[in-house]
Amino acid sequence: MLVIVAPGQGAQTPGFLRPWLEDPTFASRFEWLATVADVDLVAHGTESDAETIRDTRIAQPLLVATGLVAALELFPHPADAFARIGAVAGHSVGELTAAAGARAITAEQAMVLVRERGNAMAAASAVTPTGMTAVLGGDRDEVLATLARHGLTAANDNGPGQVVAAGTLEQLAALADDAPAKARLMPLSVAGAFHTEHMRPAVDHVTRLARSVSTHDPRTRVISNRDGQVVHDGREVLRRIVGQIASPVRWDLCLETMADLGVTGILEMPPAGTLTGIAKRALKGVATFALKTPDQLDAARAFCDEHGEASAMETSPTWRMVVSPVKGTFHIAGAAAATDVLPAGAPIGDVASLRDRIPVTAAHGGQVVEWLVEDGDLVSPGQPLLRLHPEGAA
Repeated sequence: MLVIVAPGQGAQTPGFLRPWLEDPTFASRFEWLATVADVDLVAHGTESDAETIRDTRIAQPLLVATGLVAALELFPHPADAFARIGAVAGHSVGELTAAAGARAITAEQAMVLVRERGNAMAAASAVTPTGMTAVLGGDRDEVLATLARHGLTAANDNGPGQVVAAGTLEQLAALADDAPAKARLMPLSVAGAFHTEHMRPAVDHVTRLARSVSTHDPRTRVISNRDGQVVHDGREVLRRIVGQIASPVRWDLCLETMADLGVTGILEMPPAGTLTGIAKRALKGVATFALKTPDQLDAARAFCDEHGEASAMETSPTWRMVVSPVKGTFHIAGAAAATDVLPAGAPIGDVASLRDRIPVTAAHGGQVVEWLVEDGDLVSPGQPLLRLHPEGAA
């Protein structure tokens, strides 16, 4: 099973776009998205230095545009992609890439949102000098306790041996003087304490804009940074992405979901390397492919053919699916089992996982067409549970 992942801020390096822009089709598509974002991304991806592209207002649209246009190079016929992709996930701002790739939002909507996200996060970062430091190695409990002692947030939990601390520069300096045993500290090239309460003003701004964004249910499983759950309601995908600006990224839980799905191959969109590096350490035996340059495209397509299989999630204009957010045991709600029509937001049951019980609702509501599981069945992330015919549909 194939998972496509999109990296977050910090993955960019000076000049990484040069070989991609040699292709006229890539260049024209990229220039279109740069125009939508109203940022000269061509110059920033080819000529700008590391300090310039570190700027949140530049780095974030640069990453999203690159991932989206590279996806069209990898899958020239987008509809064919969903016969191969089992799930998508993006790290931090990469969630916008993943959402657009899964067709929950359009590429143009993603570019407007990432422009406003980057501008708002840069403004929030300017209020108080903040930053982020990767804590590599050490005992997990001791690492988290040390961060808490210094008032820092574990803004990214990326899996075994990699937690990213975020907070004020004073707090990070105190951490440098009091590092957890057997841990190595690596300051990150980012402009602020992302995924912490320092970013709350940015959430408020992007939330107001997101109310006007039309969404669609994604064409494949979307694994959420918030908790690793599979999300199949387009509105919820967008709501989570916006809220994540000020909430920690739980990439460790995303990796757990990939393992639950039975992933055999992970392909990272350019500028690639960060997430495949994490996957190699966390998911032993899973093949990875870091797509960095266009001369790798044929090999990347072969990788997708080798590991690809269609997602069990489907979309149709005449019915909708309710799917399981996690791996566990499904329990049907008595009221849902006893009715033929469910209102929007009605609970249909819950999934008992190893950690907790996750409620499942019918986001859109409608006429019950078919239950696809029974009470007490074991389910996997993204597995269809119930088929609904939308009320008022022809």
